Amino acid sequence: MCATCGCGESDVRVEGRTEPRHAHPHAHPSTDGPATIDIETALLAKNDHLAAHNRAWLAERGILALNLMSSPGSGKTSLLCRTITELAPVRPVAVIEGDQETHIDAEKIRATGAPAVQINTGAGCHLDADMLARGLVELAPATGSLVFIENVGNLVCPALFDLGEAARVVVVSVTEGEDKPLKYPQMFAAADLVVINKIDLLPYVDVDLQRLVAHCRQVRPAVSVLPLSVSTGEGMAAWRDWLEESPSPADSPAAKS
Repeated sequence: MCATCGCGESDVRVEGRTEPRHAHPHAHPSTDGPATIDIETALLAKNDHLAAHNRAWLAERGILALNLMSSPGSGKTSLLCRTITELAPVRPVAVIEGDQETHIDAEKIRATGAPAVQINTGAGCHLDADMLARGLVELAPATGSLVFIENVGNLVCPALFDLGEAARVVVVSVTEGEDKPLKYPQMFAAADLVVINKIDLLPYVDVDLQRLVAHCRQVRPAVSVLPLSVSTGEGMAAWRDWLEESPSPADSPAAKS
């Protein structure tokens, strides 16, 4: 049971390649500790410790890992499929998929030719640093590759857990309305980039794009906001530019801390 958000995490399954992989180069600390330690604080401290190891492991290999977070149905998987197709000629891309159940999204990613590992969290509502470490062992991403972590669809708990990623991307679709950044401020406050997807549907929904952008920046004033449409391709060039301009893992402040 996750003491931070109350979700169950006893049935985590990591599914991907079948050949043996080398163990992730860090040992998991014992969860035993003084009874006076606050459970939530201890849980997050353990997660942050493992996230730091993940970040170092990725940086040593020049792998850029991005954590994609959103509510269900925002279009994360569709965005990844189109992105992989467009980036494949210039850079290796791999994906770790997080869902409570099924391999549906991982199969969609593999259909593009990119390697993918599915993590099913069971009753869990987010990925954590230990799950990512296990997923990376199974995925074995190539040196210098771009790894997308598609987190479980949820605008609450994933924001609490550092995975060791270089940056966090929050995806929101125009069909969700203008108020999501105000209703879920912790998620949007954690974002390095907000992607506003499905802008091709703006003529059909009662949403003011500029107001949605303003709400994102009300929560995090300096956040980058990128409207795009996976369906039409509008904004995809700017998305690729952002990926190219993202700092390398070794250059990121988190990697040096």
